[in-house]
Amino acid sequence: MTTVRQRRVGKGTEAAEDQPSEEKNVKPDGKVLSDHTGRKLWNILSVTVGGIVAVCLGLLTSVYVATLHENDLWFSNIKEVEREISFRTECGLYYSYYKQMIQAASIQQGLHGLVYDNKTESVRTINILERMNVYQEVFLSILYRILPIQQYLEPVYFYIYTLFGLQAVYVIALYVTSWLLSGTWLSGLLAACWYVTNRVDTTRVEFTIPLRENWALPFFAVQIAAITYLLRTHLQPIQERLTLMAVFIATFLFSLTWQFNQFMMLIQALALFILDCFDMLPTAKVTWLYIIQVSGLLLVCVLQFFNSMILGSLLISFNASVLIARTIQKNLKKGSLLTRLGKLILHVLLVLCLTLLINKFIKKILNLESDEHIFKFLKAKFGFGATRDFDANLYLCEEAFGLLPLNTFSRLSDTLLFYIYVFVLFLMTVAAVIVAFQNLSGSSQVRCMEKMEECTITLKPDAAYNLTHTVLFGCLALSTMRMKYLWTSHMCVFASFGLCSTEVWKLLLKCVRLHTAQRTRLIKYSVPIITLLYISYKFWPGIMDELSELREFYDPDTVELMNWIKSNTPNTAVFAGSMQLLAGVKLCTGRTLTNHPHYEDKNLRERTKQIYQIYAKRSPEDVYGILRSFGTDYVILEDSICYERRHSRGCRLRDLLDVANGHIMDGLGENEPELKPSLYPRFCEEIKKNLPSYTAHFTRVFQNKTFHVYKLAKHK
Repeated sequence: MTTVRQRRVGKGTEAAEDQPSEEKNVKPDGKVLSDHTGRKLWNILSVTVGGIVAVCLGLLTSVYVATLHENDLWFSNIKEVEREISFRTECGLYYSYYKQMIQAASIQQGLHGLVYDNKTESVRTINILERMNVYQEVFLSILYRILPIQQYLEPVYFYIYTLFGLQAVYVIALYVTSWLLSGTWLSGLLAACWYVTNRVDTTRVEFTIPLRENWALPFFAVQIAAITYLLRTHLQPIQERLTLMAVFIATFLFSLTWQFNQFMMLIQALALFILDCFDMLPTAKVTWLYIIQVSGLLLVCVLQFFNSMILGSLLISFNASVLIARTIQKNLKKGSLLTRLGKLILHVLLVLCLTLLINKFIKKILNLESDEHIFKFLKAKFGFGATRDFDANLYLCEEAFGLLPLNTFSRLSDTLLFYIYVFVLFLMTVAAVIVAFQNLSGSSQVRCMEKMEECTITLKPDAAYNLTHTVLFGCLALSTMRMKYLWTSHMCVFASFGLCSTEVWKLLLKCVRLHTAQRTRLIKYSVPIITLLYISYKFWPGIMDELSELREFYDPDTVELMNWIKSNTPNTAVFAGSMQLLAGVKLCTGRTLTNHPHYEDKNLRERTKQIYQIYAKRSPEDVYGILRSFGTDYVILEDSICYERRHSRGCRLRDLLDVANGHIMDGLGENEPELKPSLYPRFCEEIKKNLPSYTAHFTRVFQNKTFHVYKLAKHK
């Protein structure tokens, strides 16, 4: 953390205030020992109280989000099919595997059904444990089967209560990280309060329960807390080993539960790389963290039956490149300012080139194309050329993958979080730039924390890491709204740490020549307490109103559809439709799907694009041929997609399909000159007219205000 230190030129008053001399405490009656014992007892009491507050806040947060979920859906009162429908899109797909494991005749049979699954993708047998991060569902289902709780707790409640319980772990980890950085648990209390009062922007667990990030982010927060502790100075060897073990376990669990783990840890590795280049972290600890990241990811790779997407991840290539480049450039941190800058530029270029070469080589060997849609999306998003690629445009048109909306900052400012965050971020960034320059020029001795006395401004390794972490994840959140939850939760930690930091207030007071130890201590505690009182006064009534507001789940059209499918179609029937709806079909009815929302597979992406021709301008013969090639028995058409108005022209699903097919889009507006009119009308509209060319292949068997189900003829 930033701090101003006076050079030791004697026993002046300022020095005496900052670092009391031992002679002051020495008294003839042996008071030194009693003072030391008193301080020790006070520290034990403080840690105990702080720990109890952390656990209580974590549990209260769990109860809070669980109550919001119950109040919003009346979950305890609705039917099972309505509960399952409430798990929208990919959430329903993940929960279906938990349900499948619960309903299996035995654990072995359940696992066999996942490893040799032929119901998630028709005419294909896939390994669910390889393709998807569902080990948490497997573990939870096994736990439910072996614990004597079946008579007291329904499977769905065991599942959602586990997720809500993880919110307690999440809040406690944020609390502990802030406490470790600032040295006072008051900082953790403030971080937890900000997390709750900014719930709209810090979590979405209450309405997207099975989403992978809700499993992963609590473990990521634990990992950050463990790294923060690891980067402290003067750790005993046993403390360091135990902390490294904690970092590894948290990293492994985070990697196991989220398919985007590699990208999040790549950003984390970049933070470590930047700080190591500027000599702001101990190199040995950074090396251990690189190794832990790769080890955790490789262990997950083994558990996921050597998933090629993990082996071809940029994280493995980057970490390997850093370690190789460091071996080649042994004297990287020696020399004058210009010499070190030159070495640093060469080092960065070497790491970059090695990363690209290693990654390209691995992907060539493994013939890996599973993640190409992500790079196409990034290329188009950041303006490196327009694209007609259907998958890339599908992401670009989703609000969740757009820029962070400006109203996010107004909400965060209402709780004072954003203002304080920017204030602390500015001070810390200035300090980091100064320290980095000093380290490169060799004009100070901040490389070892033992020599900080001779340094004007210092930055502790744990604070330096959290600063870089928040900046990089802030950039990610600004560019992609869906990733804001990684930033906003850490924003609570970082802002509360700065507000409760002795070093921050000492620096400010010394700048205005008002510093005394007593004044610093007074401000350090009074400002956070005033902030907490303000938050309580302004937001407590709103939280109480929110908890008293009662609503009920209501989606009769989808319920009617699912009940009809269960009652009127064979168990072996194959259904085609939108990814989001089919996830619910699998969960509620157990029928076989043609496609689903887990998009990290090239063959599935191509299959989904083909299935979606039901919303394009194609002939009935073409659509029928496509659907039958995937073994389809029934196709579900949704008016909300066929006549979509949620997106503007150019981002509607039918527009994306038209562009990908080379056809002119519907409606007024410009079209690319290469696009041509289609020879056929839009399939989803024309089929409802019951023309002979359509009824020869499709027979309508179900209809309500939202859905139309057609049975495909089985021509010889």
